[in-house]
This record gives sequence, C-alpha cells and structure tokens, in this order.
Amino acid sequence: MNDAALQTLNTTFGYTEFRGSQAAIIQRLIEGNDAVVLMPTGGGKSLCYQIPSIVRDGVGIVISPLIALMHDQVSALQQLGVKAAYLNSSLGAAEATEVENRLLAGQLDLLYVAPERLMTPGFLGLLEQIDIALFAIDEAHCVSQWGHDFRPEYIQLSILHERFPQIPRIALTATADEPTRKEIIARLDLSSAQQFVASFDRPNICYRIAQNPGNARDALLRFILNEHEHDAGIVYCLSRNKVEQTAEWLCSKGLTALPYHAGLSADLRRKHQQRFLMEEGVIIVATIAFGMGIDKPDVRFVAHLNMPKSIEAYYQETGRAGRDGLPADAWMMYGLQDVIKLKQMMDGSEADEKHKRSEQHKLQSMLGFCELTSCRRQGLLRYFGEQLDQPCGNCDTCLSPVETWDATVVAQKALSAVHRTGQRFG
Repeated sequence: MNDAALQTLNTTFGYTEFRGSQAAIIQRLIEGNDAVVLMPTGGGKSLCYQIPSIVRDGVGIVISPLIALMHDQVSALQQLGVKAAYLNSSLGAAEATEVENRLLAGQLDLLYVAPERLMTPGFLGLLEQIDIALFAIDEAHCVSQWGHDFRPEYIQLSILHERFPQIPRIALTATADEPTRKEIIARLDLSSAQQFVASFDRPNICYRIAQNPGNARDALLRFILNEHEHDAGIVYCLSRNKVEQTAEWLCSKGLTALPYHAGLSADLRRKHQQRFLMEEGVIIVATIAFGMGIDKPDVRFVAHLNMPKSIEAYYQETGRAGRDGLPADAWMMYGLQDVIKLKQMMDGSEADEKHKRSEQHKLQSMLGFCELTSCRRQGLLRYFGEQLDQPCGNCDTCLSPVETWDATVVAQKALSAVHRTGQRFG
C-alpha cells in the first residue's frame, strides 16, 4: 500500500487501517487507473477518492448531484484541515470567482462541483488550465435511465474521458442492480475500469415489514416509544402533506419531530437538517428529498409509512440506519393504496413508455419483497446479485415466521372468476 495514502489515513482522517477494498481502490487510483465502486451506505466510499486526491499532484474534481451533500462533505474536510471547496448555485458571483482563483492558483486538494456547472464551456476551459488528480463521479447510478435517481446531465459525463483521457476516474454508488451497473460502465466509458463490488449486507439492520391494517401512525408511535424513545430516526412518507401531519402528530405525543420536504424553504430545510445532525433524539419526517449524503452514524431507525417505489430506493433509505455498525431497525408499514398511488404517479410522469414499464417492474419487485414469507435479507441480497446461504435470523420473517398455507386452489378460482367476467372489474 502507498505509504503516503496510509499516512493521510492516519494523520488527516484519524483511522489506523483501511476497510474492505478501500486500500485496493485507492492504490489503483494513485497509479492512474480507473475504478467502478459499489459499496453500501456507510462503507467508506468518500475516502476512496479523497485520499488519492490529496496524495496525487493536482486537484480531485468530485461531481456530486446534491448541494446539501457538497456542503456537508466540504465542511467536514475543512475541519480536518483539507483544502476543499465547492462550486454550485448557492455561491454568489464573488464567492464563485474566489474559488476559481484558488483552483487556478493550485490551492485546492478537492473541488466539489454539480454536473450542470461541470459541463459549461467556461468550466471545462478552466479545467484545461490546471493539474487534475482525478475525477470522482459520486452517486453514479444517476447516469442510468433505469436507475431510481436518473439525472439527464450525468449522461454527458463521458466527455471527461474524451477531453482528459490521461486522468483517472472513479464512479461510485451504493445502489445498483446488474443492468444499472452495465449502464454506468457503458455511458461513462469505463469498460477498462476495475470493478469493486462490496457486500450489500448490513447485518446490524433488522428488517421489519407489515401490511397497514389502517392504524400505521399508531403502530409507528408504539414502535418508537417501545424501542427508540430517545433515539435519532428518520420517518419517510410519500407526500408532503403526510410529512407535515405526521411530524405535527409525533410532536403532540411528546417527541421531537421535524418535517423535511422540497416545499419548505431552503433555510428551514437546512435548519432542520442541522438540528437532526447535531442534537440527540431528533426524528426527521421526510419525503425522499431527504437523506442523500447525510453522514449521521447513530440513526437507530428508519421507518416507512408508505412503500418506496423500488427495492433500490428502499435499500438506500434504510441504509441510513446504523452506520456505526450498532443494532438498528428498518421498519415499514405498507398498503395496496401505496401501490395504486405510485402507479398513478408513474403513469402521470413525462417519461417514455419503456421507462414507465421499467418503473412498474421495479414497483412489482418491491411489492413482492414486502410480501415475502422467507428471509427478507436473503431476498434483498438476491435482488442485488448476492447469495446468502442461511436465513439471517435478524428480520421479521426469521424472528416470527409467517404462517403459510397452500393457496393453489383459491388462486385458480380467483383467476377463473377474472376470466369469466371478462376482466371487467377492478
């Protein structure tokens, strides 16, 4: 292992040794080669490009899709004494010019930038005037049209290889099934990159899913009071309205619950996020707008009051629990109403038919996962192409096995009724 990399890990980041495949990834980048990294949330992805950016000559350019994520990472790096900055729409003209001047003067180790800004002729021209250590494409699943967070501007990032063929690149994501992985490699022109796929298993998370009998909110309150009364947690809801109502209701029951969704002002969102990160026992009630890049190790539970739209989204959201490796819960109540609502949202989107079919397929996979009677962890890992030989013993279906019965005849009768009525009834 490169001595400078190990020294940077010790003196700058305060760790004594690398975890998993971190050392091999970092070595590959320091040597000037490309890498594609799939590592679960909390696996230490950011060190894989931060350390080579510091060790190699020049500045590491990190392409990141979220302003909040950039702010958090740059702030954390600056506190460690790393020369890091970001360029995004939150900066005024004078501040942006100052960052660009520091970049040109060689005073930065890392620069975080949004893909939209990266693709402007002015910024690409700026990059041609400086030494670049590497390009890191974070949240690389955004490049996939079949992924759960598609960003059209990510598709254009293949230009990096065309304009800067000698600069090593690393693409990183926490959630990608096999088709999404292939698309990342194809679209970013990373066919010669070595792939590093860490295990998707998070053994400390206990997965629990139940069908909503109509009192999901009461069940959530019981779950929090019985098991996580003074803990930090995240509660995900499908709509902004439900976020507001749930947060208010939990507060009325004596808990500290703060709403977070795209309809709130940026100022209020930032304030609520800061309280969640800094205070003890705060619960964030949110839409999917919350969470990417949130680095809070002691989130003890992630609860869903509605079913997510895909297994990738579920894995990413639940992965925000227990990043410190200590026991945590992923708790969910779902109803068939969720499926209807999500289907309506998909049908009403502006995506083409092929994309809609893909989203419907992912939704069906998610519903199938909710209705599993076998080990949930085995089912979750199987979806990402990983095999777990034995049931995990740490999910609801292992801890309280579901009663099953042979429904062949009943199913045949139901299908017969559908056929005989000419499929005229919902």
